Amino acid sequence: MLSLLFVILSGIALPIGGIQMQYLWRNQLGDVYSLGLGSAACLGAAAATMSGWCSLTVGSFICTLICTIVCFFVTLRVNTQNLITFGILFGTFIGSLGTIVVTNAPNGDLLKQYYLWGAANFNLEGVTTGDILFSLSLFAVGLAAALWAAKRLTAHFKGEIELTNLHKALLLIAIMFLVTSSVSICGPIGFISLGVPNLSRILCRSTDIRKHYLISSAMGVGLLLATYLVVKYVSFGIYLPISATMAIIALPLMAILFIKSGSEN
Repeated sequence: MLSLLFVILSGIALPIGGIQMQYLWRNQLGDVYSLGLGSAACLGAAAATMSGWCSLTVGSFICTLICTIVCFFVTLRVNTQNLITFGILFGTFIGSLGTIVVTNAPNGDLLKQYYLWGAANFNLEGVTTGDILFSLSLFAVGLAAALWAAKRLTAHFKGEIELTNLHKALLLIAIMFLVTSSVSICGPIGFISLGVPNLSRILCRSTDIRKHYLISSAMGVGLLLATYLVVKYVSFGIYLPISATMAIIALPLMAILFIKSGSEN
């Protein structure tokens, strides 16, 4: 039951975080991992796993929070285009640190534990009740902030207003809460925070972000649930990571919809 709970939570949190980033940047390539949040989550999880100084979930959250605070102060001083460039470079830097930590794992068991978390298969191994309650709290705060900011984000995306750098920075923290509520427990899940919001925008031409919250959430939960069931019951005797399997399942759908969208334009 807990696995299904986090399938649903991740299917909502990551697409909503992704569509917020696209509206914040006014760019369809906006993604929750673009500012290094995914790399930071992996670095924190790796450091916690290899050292044992805290739980994997707490380590992931702390490192993601530090990354977000750095991005918060950068956002106060640079424009959106430079922020995207900084995010890519910063993510590469954080990812390099994570690689160093992982390649110096004390033993194979710890390395396996980290990689199983990174496969994002919702096994929730080693996750405590405190971790779950903490994750649900982050999700509630992040979702409430997304709903509260919906009108202003829509107006910003349409060019009717320009959000201040402070407002953008605060939104980044709220998005981080949503992302971390999923990633810190289940590991990084690719595609869903970038692909699903774009699918939503193809299917629904409305610029009202609240409609995309609903559509993206429904699509995210459906796609993630289908992938989870395939991985769990139709694995063909091999270990299938959620992220990789979901990309394989969703790619044909993405191709069809993008081709259709291009022909209509």
